[in-house]
Amino acid sequence: MQGIRSQEVRKVLWLTLLLNLFVMALKFALGIATGSLSLQADALHSVTDSANNVLGLVTNRFSSPKPDREHPYGHQKFEAVGALGIAAFLGIACFEILQGAVEKIFFNSDQIAIQVSGAELWLLLVVLGVNIFVAFYERRVGRKVNSPILIADAKHTMSDIWVTIIVIAGLLGVWQAENLNIPQLQWLDVVLAFPVALLVFYSGWQVISENLPWLVDEMAIAPEAIHDLVMEVPGVINCHDIASRGMLGRQVFIEMHLIVDTDDIITAHQITEKIEDHLERNFGTVRVLIHVEPLEYESDDISFGSTEPTDNNYIVEN
Repeated sequence: MQGIRSQEVRKVLWLTLLLNLFVMALKFALGIATGSLSLQADALHSVTDSANNVLGLVTNRFSSPKPDREHPYGHQKFEAVGALGIAAFLGIACFEILQGAVEKIFFNSDQIAIQVSGAELWLLLVVLGVNIFVAFYERRVGRKVNSPILIADAKHTMSDIWVTIIVIAGLLGVWQAENLNIPQLQWLDVVLAFPVALLVFYSGWQVISENLPWLVDEMAIAPEAIHDLVMEVPGVINCHDIASRGMLGRQVFIEMHLIVDTDDIITAHQITEKIEDHLERNFGTVRVLIHVEPLEYESDDISFGSTEPTDNNYIVEN
């Protein structure tokens, strides 16, 4: 199943890489031909699209939930690392866009005027259509196979759509500046470079906020939710010191201390297996570590680390 998922992700990444390279080349050519700063910045933004696809192909090659000797918890965090790489590329693009706009306003204001033709605007509409296809295609497949790298890249491409729309609007204004006898419209190209940068930054922030919790082992499932499900299993007396990490919907690791109504090891083991099955039915793919304790270690501390450890707890943990 994981192999099929990886193949699907790679197929999407290769297709979108080719489309992004086409878009990038066309934007650069039009940006140079027209002298448009916002269009050149948009082309720079598209460079990150292609780099993201390459990064996604690399991380997809190494990402897997299956454990091995060197990675006993699997390799899926490689995808989160790849998604953060996308955020880094977006940050670089944002800086370059702002730098170019500021330089043109304060140091090269005599170079504001640009030339745009109707044919060049039509080509930009083609670019917009390609971006829309890539964004929705990546998002649909990403959700289908639950791939963070595809979902993150789809969000990046979605920001590219808005960037391109802004650029087209600015170039339309520049195109009509002479016909309408409003020379101030020539400044639209530079002025609109700033919202372009803000959209790029926002896209990067979204990617970081969605993937960083996974890398820093933030709580994946509320311990109270786990506790309520565990207590539904017959034979469970007490469940405490619950911890979870990972990402719900992909893979979650759960730890807990458990007290069961039996002294028989086999029966206790059967109860823990029922707990694992129950949690998997409710939360999807999970790996559960259960520490069975005697009745005298019963505790009301549902969340792991919610109170200072007592001497008894210290003995148990060691």
